Amino acid sequence: MTQQIISVGRDVLAKARQSAQELRDEFTRRGILVVNIMSSPGAGKTTLLQATARHWQGRRKMAVLVGDLATDRDAQRLAPLAPTIQLTTGGACHLELPLVERGLERLGELDCDFLFIENVGNLVCPASHDLSEHVRVIVLSTTEGDDKPAKYPKAFRTSQILVINKTDLLPHVPFSVEAAINDARQIQPRIRAVAVSAHRQEHIADWCNLLEEAHAELRATGQVLSQNR
Repeated sequence: MTQQIISVGRDVLAKARQSAQELRDEFTRRGILVVNIMSSPGAGKTTLLQATARHWQGRRKMAVLVGDLATDRDAQRLAPLAPTIQLTTGGACHLELPLVERGLERLGELDCDFLFIENVGNLVCPASHDLSEHVRVIVLSTTEGDDKPAKYPKAFRTSQILVINKTDLLPHVPFSVEAAINDARQIQPRIRAVAVSAHRQEHIADWCNLLEEAHAELRATGQVLSQNR
């Protein structure tokens, strides 16, 4: 079979980025901070969101779009704590804006300060897709090893916050919080880092304070955490 490569001479993702920017501008106008959370599978994104909702209970309003290849199990965990919609990709390794927009339609009129988009567990594909977020967060579990920033540089380079989760396991795993943060900052010098145990609700206030600062910055200036896309 003869193969031929055709150069289209244009950025095929340009339209998607424009659509994402238009939606982001609308969220900015409404004062809603959109947070895209990425990680490997099992790093604790859903547990972090549960801990966040409990910490803010009665003080801050949040809504969640949860991305997974299959099942609505994570949405079931979060639904008692915040308005939540499951986004099932059916096999795709990341969320894309049209699926997020359909999830927003199902959420209805948003009455919240924070909209979280929990991306599919993957440190590769999600880093290339703008979902209209103001802040991109990468969650790194202590069980994964502290070498992940160097191995998956784009995910860290395009993020503004690094959350190191499962610090309660540090006595049992060969993981250096300092090494992981230093590696991440070699790739993205402005990344802000916080170490937590979402399972034990430890240092969740520090994580939430970072988000509250970003929300205040958004309301005051329309810009957040030196956005890097």
